[in-house]
Amino acid sequence: MNANGLGLHIVLTGAPGCGKGTQARLLKERIAIPHLSTGEMLRAEAQTGSELGREIKSLIDDGNLVPDEMIVKMLEKRIDQDDCKNGFILDGFPRTLPQAKVLDELLQKKGITLDAAIEIQVPDEIIMERILGRYACMKCGQGYHDRYLKPKVYGVCDNCGGTEFYRRIDDNRTTVHNRLVNYRALTYPTIPYFEQQGKLLCVDGTGSIDAVAKKIDNLLAVVREK
Repeated sequence: MNANGLGLHIVLTGAPGCGKGTQARLLKERIAIPHLSTGEMLRAEAQTGSELGREIKSLIDDGNLVPDEMIVKMLEKRIDQDDCKNGFILDGFPRTLPQAKVLDELLQKKGITLDAAIEIQVPDEIIMERILGRYACMKCGQGYHDRYLKPKVYGVCDNCGGTEFYRRIDDNRTTVHNRLVNYRALTYPTIPYFEQQGKLLCVDGTGSIDAVAKKIDNLLAVVREK
């Protein structure tokens, strides 16, 4: 592996709202490999209005998990694209232990070795505050937060100048609670699985975005040395 991230295959994991998406997008810019968000792939399909899209939308809106076969098909197709040949950052997958095992099989089939699974650790009460306060630009998708990440000019997107914003329909207290319950029951078992493989790296995600990014960089510096 060289300094710009070539050859790095990373999973970012942790509870909903821990900052996986934010950190993945920043890391993508720093090490120049694609950020593969299964959540974004699924939401894009949900917006198409297709039969599959309507089924996915219903599951997402209720805070439930989308069946593995739907996700795996989308992920395999994405990994096969040219921009993933030098590595990628997985965000939102695997969400269950069976998915973690399927991911191993998929990567093995393609001759890819997972370098690290980075768990971003954040307490539930902070996660609730983070999720309920987040919103995004309707035009470009740039993310913001009522408390932690406001636009430089009130009501105007820093990135594109857009003036219309939205909040995800599933960002409400009941759905977030359901998502955290699902995470503890279904996703958390992947943590010891990665640990047993010697792939797990943990980072405290309660600091500022920049501070957490620095911690992740420090962890990856160790990975590159192996």
